[in-house]
Amino acid sequence: MIRSRPALPLLVISVAVALIAGGCSPQRSSEPLQPHTERDGPAGPVPQGLERFYGQQLRWGPCAGFATTDSDRAAYRAPTLECTRLQVPLDYSNPDGRTINIGVLRSRAIDQERKIGSLTVNPGGPGASGMSAAASLTQTVDQTRLGQRFDLVGFDPRGVGASEPAVRCLTGPERDDYRLDSDADSSPSGVAETEQEERDYARQCAQRNGPEVLANIGTRDLVRDLDVLRSALGDRKLNYLGYSYGTRIGSEYAEEFPGNVRAMVLDGAIDPGQSTVESLVAQGAGFQRAFDDFAAWCADQGQCALGGDPSDAVRRFQQLTRPLVENPAPAGERELSYSDATTAAIQALYAPSMWSHLNTGLGELQRGSGRILLSLADSYFGREPDGEYSNTIDAFDAVHCVDDERVRDPEKVKAADRRYREVAPFLDDGRPPNPARDMCAFWPVPVTGESEQPEVGDVPPILVISTTADPATPYQAGVQLARALGGRLLTYEGTQHTVFLQGAKCVDDAGIDYLVEGEPPAKGARCTG
Repeated sequence: MIRSRPALPLLVISVAVALIAGGCSPQRSSEPLQPHTERDGPAGPVPQGLERFYGQQLRWGPCAGFATTDSDRAAYRAPTLECTRLQVPLDYSNPDGRTINIGVLRSRAIDQERKIGSLTVNPGGPGASGMSAAASLTQTVDQTRLGQRFDLVGFDPRGVGASEPAVRCLTGPERDDYRLDSDADSSPSGVAETEQEERDYARQCAQRNGPEVLANIGTRDLVRDLDVLRSALGDRKLNYLGYSYGTRIGSEYAEEFPGNVRAMVLDGAIDPGQSTVESLVAQGAGFQRAFDDFAAWCADQGQCALGGDPSDAVRRFQQLTRPLVENPAPAGERELSYSDATTAAIQALYAPSMWSHLNTGLGELQRGSGRILLSLADSYFGREPDGEYSNTIDAFDAVHCVDDERVRDPEKVKAADRRYREVAPFLDDGRPPNPARDMCAFWPVPVTGESEQPEVGDVPPILVISTTADPATPYQAGVQLARALGGRLLTYEGTQHTVFLQGAKCVDDAGIDYLVEGEPPAKGARCTG
């Protein structure tokens, strides 16, 4: 459904990879790092007029003041982490105009004498925090050759998290209200009401952030920030790890700066040549496959909320969730809407590790309570215990609306909604297809992104990892991206969204060997879960 937000790709980091063999490698000191200033750039080519950005001095210090969520406040206290802010132009066509700041977090290589460079990571979204992802990955990476040979660097893309300014469209209470409205009414009056809400959202976002910020928030500008960061860190060539939407960042960087690439791992690929509609329909089909796998797993558990027959699971899920359109379920002091119930299912389908939580939540809903499912939806939306939200969803909307083709024809919206229901019947609310356009149809600034296959120059082989039953970024998108980049495809057989550095030894070994040695795995390489 076009007006339903595409599921936000989420990186789940839960398990550590194997320890490095041998006991002679240098060990990380646990002593807190002292604040210091570095000027390591400019490194590599510098575009004319941007010299002061590419060669800027970075002031490194403790990360505590950069945290914007409860989980970050805990993670950023680690004494081996250091943070800084990178200054970049808001509008690269006017580098002497307004500047903005990009939040950057670093865990330095254990073996500084043999350091290859920085490994910069983006976890997806758009709107997810690279600083948070790097902090979460540090302990895992430290146990591999990556931690020995690379500084691990995460950055919050412009408008996200600790970067300044951070995009904000709704307050916490406004976001709660927005989630409660499932907008399932496809009658003329219902469509008019929904579209007015979407117009109001777009107008409010522009008022609270300014049109100039929204016009320069997309991937086009982010990849230029990434090149400034590469240079300021002192790296002549970029080493990059991108998950999900982060694969789009990587592919656009390779197209814009082919001579500045050393190595890239792109995991959970987005097909840059797909239209908005085709991408959303493909994603719907992916989540349906994941739902079917969940239903089969659940039936084998013996106490499945959807029963013991996987072929009947869609009907039983619909039977549980569709009444929420008119009658949200109590969930403590709040209520579980139909929209939040389906969002909770999508959140849990990203990885099998969350399937038992989904089954428990569905069982609780059978008994009349929506607490567990609401907590899953809260996790997806970044809702904090105090009722405030991270700005992930606000940034997602702002980037999506300038990156992707806008569908303004109501008949095309309706046709796309019909196709989505056909490929993902568990998400069909039982109402007629809806022609209501989403916020992007009313966005106040032009599209700056392009939906086309990248045309890269002479770049080293790029490693694309694609999972056969990835719900959010279907397998074939990885095949297409590897082909477009002239890269190497590594296939992982499993049902989850992204896999590198999450405990699949075959994948981890191949990716680490590639990043350290520069040699991709053999053609046709496959790993199994």
